[in-house]
Amino acid sequence: MTYREELQHVIHERHGVHSHHVQSVSVTEKHNGRVIWDGVVEVFKLQGHPQATHAYAWIHETDDPNQPKRSDAVLNIPPATTPEDAVRVAIIRDLLDAEARAYETR
Repeated sequence: MTYREELQHVIHERHGVHSHHVQSVSVTEKHNGRVIWDGVVEVFKLQGHPQATHAYAWIHETDDPNQPKRSDAVLNIPPATTPEDAVRVAIIRDLLDAEARAYETR
């Protein structure tokens, strides 16, 4: 399975629709001058999704030795209307998830 096919599989699993690749977009996200994410976001056109026409997807490394890689597939529904926005949405989601896990362990 190729990288793009793997992402299409992720999109199908998470969002229940087929897709085809449209383009690749290089994205660098910085905070306070420091790079916090740098990679390529693949843009896919969705077939038959009730709310979104496209999805932004990528696979990235994590700091978790039990799950060294993770895939993201973000629909182009506001606020994620560009590949850059999709990365920001995923970063914020990850931060909120980590905060919730830390709160639960208190």
